[in-house]
Amino acid sequence: MIDSTEALESLEQLTVGWRAMVLDRNPDADVRDLPGIAVRWADCRFPFWNCVTLTESGIGADLLAQRFAEAADVMRTKQEFGFLWVFEGLAEGADLDALAGRAGLEHAFPGTGMAGDLLPIPEPSHAELTFERVTTDDQLLAYADINSRAYGFGVEAGRDGIAGSALWKSGVHAYLGLRDGVPVTCAGAVETAGRLFVVLVATEPGWERRGYGEAVTRKALYEAWRATGITRATLHATAAGAPVYPRIGFEPNSPIRFYALKG
Repeated sequence: MIDSTEALESLEQLTVGWRAMVLDRNPDADVRDLPGIAVRWADCRFPFWNCVTLTESGIGADLLAQRFAEAADVMRTKQEFGFLWVFEGLAEGADLDALAGRAGLEHAFPGTGMAGDLLPIPEPSHAELTFERVTTDDQLLAYADINSRAYGFGVEAGRDGIAGSALWKSGVHAYLGLRDGVPVTCAGAVETAGRLFVVLVATEPGWERRGYGEAVTRKALYEAWRATGITRATLHATAAGAPVYPRIGFEPNSPIRFYALKG
C-alpha cells in the first residue's frame, strides 16, 4: 500500500517548489490554487515549468473524474505544452489512465516521488569530475543545455526555463560536474518547506552510467546541507534516474504519472 502521508509530502514539495520556479521564470505565471487542483504554469517553452497537479486525497471516482476534466480544461487555455502530474498515493485504486483518457489526456511517462532523512553525507568526489557551483550566466546556460539534451527537448526550451535566472545563481545550490573542463552533468538542491528539494538532475547523452549524476547530486545536497543544516531531502525521479537515488539514501514513496493533452 502506498503511504498517502509521503505522497502528500511529495505533492507539497512540488506545489511550493514550483511556485518559486515558475514565478522566477515569469512574474505573471499562473500559480492558482483551485479546489482540488494546483496550477504552476509559467507558459514558457520548458515543459517542466508548465504544471497542473491534483491535490486531494482519497476522493471518490466521480469527483476524481471531474478534477481530471478541470485540469485538462486549464491546460487547454495555455499557449505552451506542459503536464498534469498525478501522485498515485492520493488516488489509490483508481484507473487513472481511463480517467485521463476521458478528459482528453494521455499518459506521457512515469515518475517516482522519493524522500529520505539522509543528511549529512560525506563530502562527494568522483575520479573523473570536478564540480563548480553555478554563479554565472555561462554556467547557467551549460546547465540548461545539459537538461535540454538529456530530456530530449530543444536547446531553446532549457534556456527559456532558466537562462539569466538570479534564483538559479544564488537561491538554488546548482552544480555542474565537469570532465576535462567540459560540463557533462548537473544537479540542484533548493530549500523548500523545510526540506532540500533536488531539482533538474541531468547528464549529457553518451556520458550516462558512469556515476556522474549520482556524484553531482551528492555535491548539490552536501553543499545545501552545509548552508542550511536541513537533513531531509526529496525529489521527483524519472524512470532513468530512479535506480540512482536509493544509493544516496532516498526511498521511493509515491509513483507519479505524467499526462499531456492528446494530439
